[in-house]
Amino acid sequence: MPLQLALMGAPFLLIFLSQVVTPTWYGGSGYYPDDSYNEVSVEMPPQVPALDYRVPRWCYTLNIQDGEATCYSPRGGNYRSSLGTRCELSCDRGYRLIGRRSVNCLPSRRWSGTAYCRQVRCPVLPLITSGTYSCTNGILLDSRCDYSCASGYHLEGDRSRICMEDGRWSGGEPVCVDIDPPKIRCPHSREKMAEPEKLTARVYWDPPVVKDSADGTITRVTLRGPEPGSRFPEGEHVIRYTAYDRAYNRASCKFIVKVQVRRCPTLKPPQHGYLTCTSAGDNYGAICEYQCDGGYERQGTSSRVCQSSRQWSGSQPICTPMKINVNVNSAAALLDQFYEKRRLLIVSSPDPSNRYYKMQISMLQQSTCGLDLRHVTIIELVGQPPQEVGRIREQQLSASIIEELRQFQHLTRSYFNMVLIDKLGMDRERYMEPVTPEEIFTFIDDYLLSKQELEQRRRQRDVCE
Repeated sequence: MPLQLALMGAPFLLIFLSQVVTPTWYGGSGYYPDDSYNEVSVEMPPQVPALDYRVPRWCYTLNIQDGEATCYSPRGGNYRSSLGTRCELSCDRGYRLIGRRSVNCLPSRRWSGTAYCRQVRCPVLPLITSGTYSCTNGILLDSRCDYSCASGYHLEGDRSRICMEDGRWSGGEPVCVDIDPPKIRCPHSREKMAEPEKLTARVYWDPPVVKDSADGTITRVTLRGPEPGSRFPEGEHVIRYTAYDRAYNRASCKFIVKVQVRRCPTLKPPQHGYLTCTSAGDNYGAICEYQCDGGYERQGTSSRVCQSSRQWSGSQPICTPMKINVNVNSAAALLDQFYEKRRLLIVSSPDPSNRYYKMQISMLQQSTCGLDLRHVTIIELVGQPPQEVGRIREQQLSASIIEELRQFQHLTRSYFNMVLIDKLGMDRERYMEPVTPEEIFTFIDDYLLSKQELEQRRRQRDVCE
């Protein structure tokens, strides 16, 4: 008979045996082996181990500390650790399962996984500024921590936090807020007079006094308005300081800086003249100079000063028509009278009947106002010697002056010609034919007017209309 293999207790172990059979003599049996028999070799085929489900206990009994294993066996409730048993693992409240939630009993007599219960703990709560907390059970599940603030602060946020099953604290971290604003005291209001010839005054003051009633910390102090030592213009100015403590409370104070400017009555320009003043023109220390239009001369004081008494020094001058002296010895002496005062337009014609001359004089006579605004005086040189005539308005020029003027300005007697001379005696434009006054005015306005004259022209633009 072949040998049998004992397989029980050796699962998944394949055993290969080779047995040598030696002849055996069985006495009294009447059986004798064949003489030709020498040796027999038998090879056993591999066999799969059989799993015996009848064995009642297969895996070790599961015990989960601070937890429970709920098992289901195919053999029934009395075989909770037998082959094929499935166990569901859970932890007691306050504990968290680490590992497999379910395991099976394997043929290797081992469970398919491991697990254990870890106690639920929340992280240690951080301390809060200017406050504290107390807890009922430390950092364990259901522990309640109540917050409180130091005197002078109040709590903003959750007053209590509870350690939850997921290991986190409920709510959020509160803060203790300073409930008292800082104390601030500003300097007193002040008033100051502007300095002579100025419209401003430099004003100084000490910084405000600031204290905090809680922790004594002032984080910043802001200023709304000019810095101390700044120049303040005329009028009232509100200076405001705001102080902030560490808890963002704030307190403000303010005071007034008032600057006064001593002013004199507003001066009026003289007729046929104008004023040029320093500073604002009417404040203490301002100087106003009187100027007359071209063709007029000032009679009286040239300037006046606004005094601290708010009155002007001196008295107002007047502007009288310029007196032209034609009884001079040379053309240069004649022209010197117009220097920096008037522009000259010298018109030359071979005879009074010249049509260009008559046309030009007619147009100029109709534009007397525009010429006067631009400080233009007309000199006429008409005819041939000895009947040649030279005149400025109604005043006649001598023959020697006429000749010198023609030589200085290169004016011929042969045909109509005209030259425009600026206030410095320079030849600025020549005309060989009559031109409209508008062309002359445009040239003067664009090229010959000073800044003061331009400003006057803007104010007098509609005078002649």
